[in-house]
Amino acid sequence: MFGLDPTLTFVLITCIIIACAFEFVNGFHDTANAVATVIYTKTLKPTVAVVWSGFWNFLGVLKGGVDVAMGIVLLLPLEALANQTPMFSAAMVLAMLLSAIIWNLTTWFMGIPCSSSHTLIGAIIGVGLAFQLMPENTTNAIVNWSKAGDIGISLLISPLIGFGLTIFTLFLFKKFIKNKTVFEEPKPEKKPPFWVKFMLIGTCTGVSFAHGNNDGQKGVGLIMVILIAFVPIQFALNHGQDLRKTTIDVNDLQLIVNKIDTTKINSKIKMKLNTAKASLVEISTLFTNNTNFENISKVQQLNIRNHILNSTKILSKLTKEGELPLTNFEKEQLQYKAKELLKMTDYTPMWVVVLISLSLGIGTMIGWKKIVVTIGEKIGKSHLTYAQGASSELVAATTIYGASALGLPVSTTQVLTSAIAGSMFSNNGIKNLQSGTLKSIGIAWILTLPVCIVLSGLLFYLFRSFVI
Repeated sequence: MFGLDPTLTFVLITCIIIACAFEFVNGFHDTANAVATVIYTKTLKPTVAVVWSGFWNFLGVLKGGVDVAMGIVLLLPLEALANQTPMFSAAMVLAMLLSAIIWNLTTWFMGIPCSSSHTLIGAIIGVGLAFQLMPENTTNAIVNWSKAGDIGISLLISPLIGFGLTIFTLFLFKKFIKNKTVFEEPKPEKKPPFWVKFMLIGTCTGVSFAHGNNDGQKGVGLIMVILIAFVPIQFALNHGQDLRKTTIDVNDLQLIVNKIDTTKINSKIKMKLNTAKASLVEISTLFTNNTNFENISKVQQLNIRNHILNSTKILSKLTKEGELPLTNFEKEQLQYKAKELLKMTDYTPMWVVVLISLSLGIGTMIGWKKIVVTIGEKIGKSHLTYAQGASSELVAATTIYGASALGLPVSTTQVLTSAIAGSMFSNNGIKNLQSGTLKSIGIAWILTLPVCIVLSGLLFYLFRSFVI
């Protein structure tokens, strides 16, 4: 498989299975986020709700892009890790995945809604930090702190958005919806009106699809990390791309960049521009001298990948910030060509997407009850009303969709839990919130990153000792 010997093939398959297990756990850990409201408002029976949510999670992964997945991939210095032995890479991957799974299962067992995104990001940072301190790190490779900062901000802000927007949405509901039924607690012996049922099923569907669209990409990113670390010569670059077209894209970018009058920019911008130019020259040279991927070595493919990411990042940022003296048409062309060039690195094979879709979809159908009880009964002192359920899920779905569009991973758990807390707060203020539950959730959220960072780092050191 992939040209590896039987032992490495077994290790690679094991790592992929464990990545699927993480996504499976993610599914049943986060199912409650989508189905809690429809279950507790008696809109759907639990079995129907969970199967429905699982199906839309599955579709969400299939229809998702690759921006969030690439955000996960870019956290680690893959070009450095890929230069290690495959068993060393396996130690890194296993430490990362097992630490994330352990913390997810621990919080699920305790019935505490916890962010799978935080566990994964913490685990990735943990192995990245551990690698920085190892003698094998001969290139001084480090965690991509710029990307980690962007992800950290999105994970920090998204719960605040969920809390605040839900309060505002409920205000609008009260202002424009005259039917008081929607603001009442569900009665066990009475089914909700059809239009209320339709609204809640719609918002549940939206959250499920958005969850698959965002969280599913994290699983896709995990498998891409594994594949690039084990077999970079096959997965560092997209072999489905036409090398001739990519060469043309690089040449077009060079033509645009060479038009820039460097006398009109300061020395700092000029230095960045020269770095991007040098990367484009390296890409052009390597592609011009090779007509197919078979002639490009592992080291060259990793170098090309690094140069593509480096040049496109610099040029896109300088263009967006208006630092380059170009016409509007030239700016549009530069951005377009940069995106076309990124198709060589930002991609995922369809079999990876299908595998993660199935793992998340099946996981969504299992183990939902513990977290549903917490979300439905223990965040507020009163039961969810129809309006609270609908507004919480509407805000959660919108927030997650927005994050996916920006290529940022967010926590479905944090967003929806915060949204439900906001819906409870909007009724009777802080008196309507159960402080004990919120403290437990808060402590788990605060501990997740440091625990996963330390646990994955320690596991990496432990596993490394068996392969060196």
